[in-house]
Amino acid sequence: MAPLLNTLATLDQYLHSPSREDGVPRELEEELRCYGCQLIQQAGVLMELPQRTMATAQVLFQRFWFVSSMRAYSIQDIAMGGLFLSTKLEETPIRLRDLINVFDYLIKRALHSSKHNPAPRAAQQKKPPQSNGKQKATEQDSFAYEPQSYHQPEFYDMKDDMVIAEMQILKRLGFNVQVNLPYATMVNYLQLLGLTDTERYPGVAQRAWSLLNDS
Repeated sequence: MAPLLNTLATLDQYLHSPSREDGVPRELEEELRCYGCQLIQQAGVLMELPQRTMATAQVLFQRFWFVSSMRAYSIQDIAMGGLFLSTKLEETPIRLRDLINVFDYLIKRALHSSKHNPAPRAAQQKKPPQSNGKQKATEQDSFAYEPQSYHQPEFYDMKDDMVIAEMQILKRLGFNVQVNLPYATMVNYLQLLGLTDTERYPGVAQRAWSLLNDS
């Protein structure tokens, strides 16, 4: 499959993505895209990275799936590799070990929570046993995370997966990893419209910034 040479996906690429052509339902593909972006955002917040670093990683993550199938690559690996690549592009370096531990924590916490709060699709397939709310809350709060040791095989497996994912992103995107984020454009529009005055228009700039982050 040819790399993504144009950073703007066409309508045909959107309607006939590699995952869609590989038998992945549209609803599931969209859910996994959202999950990957959420994973990047959560990891970035925990590592106190700038919003631009997380946004760049999310854009690269989304672009990747216009030229790659979700049956061929792991959502979690590509999210981790995308964030690692983004820290280099945005010059916000982090320790490799910190990134691996944060993703390991988020993944294990999600697995722990999913046992007590299954997704709608999983709940339809298997109805969970009846339990009272107090017991359910106690089970959720019982999650405790212990960072991986340098000597654990799982640590090196995640490290290798992340490096491979970064290489695949670069290869599949044809090394075209330039991302023009909309934050500067939003600030320019606010200034042009005279909406930066917080006394006359309280909360407008913050609300616009929040909406942009959610988008």
